Amino acid sequence: MKSLFLLAYSAILGLSAHSQATQDILKQQAGQGVKEGANVVTQKAGEKLTDKLLNHLFEKKAKQSIPKAKEDTISASSATKAASGNSAGASSAELTTYSKFDFIPGDKVLSYDDFSKDQIGDFPASWNTNGTGEVVNASGMEGHWLMIAKQGKYIPEYIKSLPDNFTFECDIVCNEKFSYYSPALSLYFLTGKNDKSTFDNSFIGIDKRSGVKLSFHPTDGLNNSGEGDAESFENGETVFKNKVNTTQFKTSAGMKTVHVSIWRQMHRLRVYLNEEKIFDIPRAFADAKTYTAALFEIWGDMKEQDRYLLGNVKFAAGLPDTRTKLMTEGKFVTSGILFDVNSDRIKPQSYGVLKDIAAVLAENSSVNVKIVGHTDSDGSTIDNINLSKRRAEAVKASLMKDFGIDGSRLQTGGKGATQPVDSNTTAEGKANNRRVEFIKL
Repeated sequence: MKSLFLLAYSAILGLSAHSQATQDILKQQAGQGVKEGANVVTQKAGEKLTDKLLNHLFEKKAKQSIPKAKEDTISASSATKAASGNSAGASSAELTTYSKFDFIPGDKVLSYDDFSKDQIGDFPASWNTNGTGEVVNASGMEGHWLMIAKQGKYIPEYIKSLPDNFTFECDIVCNEKFSYYSPALSLYFLTGKNDKSTFDNSFIGIDKRSGVKLSFHPTDGLNNSGEGDAESFENGETVFKNKVNTTQFKTSAGMKTVHVSIWRQMHRLRVYLNEEKIFDIPRAFADAKTYTAALFEIWGDMKEQDRYLLGNVKFAAGLPDTRTKLMTEGKFVTSGILFDVNSDRIKPQSYGVLKDIAAVLAENSSVNVKIVGHTDSDGSTIDNINLSKRRAEAVKASLMKDFGIDGSRLQTGGKGATQPVDSNTTAEGKANNRRVEFIKL
């Protein structure tokens, strides 16, 4: 036992050179004076022993003042790690888990916030809040995330209008052993402006507003699954509400990243957690109401170890019409076929778009198409062209393997970043440029 503590002590001392992020998080949560906003950076592979030792120590000392929450409570071991590399498309097993997933994102990305332009430790420059949050890295997970662990409202100020047909997507990650007694993360779509009444700690001004409230919690009362809530209200009066259980937040290995997909079509609202459709409400949005605002909220005190990570917030407009665009206009363009970073591996949430284009091709067996991949401008010209070609080939392979489309009907090509349709200086512009075209031959 003595040697164990000596080894742990030396490992902790070594964090200053090898794991500054974990040291910062521990100091911050133990109240040792590290300023709010300390960086949380990705762990190196060589730090795994240190993490295991720390886990062991904190499990043994759960009643001490230092909470068990550390950086590695939200990491590759407890959340689905974003894949990388150059594998030839998503596996068939992955895609078939999404076989009932019919979500199709809007065809025009209006905003895409991956927090990449925000400094680690800062609150996002294009958001507003009456609480506190900070942009962080997380061990084993790509990109920047907004960490929310306090009561408050969190408003993406760039969303100023909600069209009759829009999609809204984001990723949510929670720490393991998230307490049932910590509040849910709620998302509102509202009429009216986000003014000072929005920050009223009780009502968000909804006594005079209409809207839809969606809430997500990773743990139910029995700690077996998570929960999703939906509520519609008009002028502050509840029209309906419902609650469902979901297993999407948990795996046998712990918590995982949950991709939230929300689809409004006039009055209708569909909500998905990963591949699971948890709500399909025909009349969620009221007649003769103009919805203009979106915001996240935590209402109530979070347990000390609990936090939500929010990432990849994507807002798009438009009513997908694959059949008309391909058969009448001769070209269907989508930014809804997603790939892992710098890879031709198709993300499973692309299934709805692939299924839609496959249905059109199956119904029109005489139609041949050319699949053309496009990238944003990150990276070299040659690398982007090669990547776009591989991605087009991956789409072809999926249409053949997963949907039975004859490969002789499908040609492929790639343009890299040579034909942008939007600016490559903004996240949403890059999201629009990362697209796949289906051109009727």
